[in-house]
Amino acid sequence: MLTSQAEVATERPQRYLAQLCKHFAHKADSEHDEEKGHVEFDVGRCDMHAEDRTLLLRARAEDREGIERVKQVVGTHLERFGARDELAVQWTDAEGS
Repeated sequence: MLTSQAEVATERPQRYLAQLCKHFAHKADSEHDEEKGHVEFDVGRCDMHAEDRTLLLRARAEDREGIERVKQVVGTHLERFGARDELAVQWTDAEGS
């Protein structure tokens, strides 16, 4: 399993977590509460956790193509949703990924 993560600084991590999960719910299995959520795509999964001023994202997939797709889809959507707040998503691949 390949993994990659991003820590996105924001004053409103809960808002963006909910917005991402709700947005993807019409295409993928998605659940969330105030602190955590996930989206299960055909090619992989993204787990999310809202902390004090950070939205933690963890992408997982079986292959390189899948993980790159999850990172691209989640990252571009979050940056678009957070354009006013100038959100930037920088992924870091886990060891061995």
